[in-house]
This record gives sequence, C-alpha cells and structure tokens, in this order.
Amino acid sequence: MNWIWFVLIGLVIGFAAGMIVSRFTLKSYLKKNPPINEQMLRQLGASMGRNLSQKQINQMMAQMKKNY
Repeated sequence: MNWIWFVLIGLVIGFAAGMIVSRFTLKSYLKKNPPINEQMLRQLGASMGRNLSQKQINQMMAQMKKNY
C-alpha cells in the first residue's frame, strides 16, 4: 500500500516539474523566434489595403515584444 503513495507523489512531482520546464522552454523559444516579424506585418497591412510606415511597424513590434 505504501508504494501506491510513492507512485502518486512521483507522478504529481513529475507533472509539476514538466509544466515548469515546458513553460520556460516555450518562453525562451518565443523570445528567440517571435511568431510575427516585420515582413509578415507588411504583408498583413498590404492584404488589408494599407501601406504601413516603418514607424507603424516599429510600434507594432514594440507592442508585441512588450506583451511577450
């Protein structure tokens, strides 16, 4: 009966450790490889019929970095 408790505690600790490690790994990956870059923003603006200035693109990139 004691071994069941060890297994359950081990699973809970393993789950918690896995969540923490995956969270930090994902944060560092997104910091190195943002999902949207300047070229994508230009294409998005063009698809909406707008030509975005460099200032607007810089503002949007700064806002996205702030949110990450």
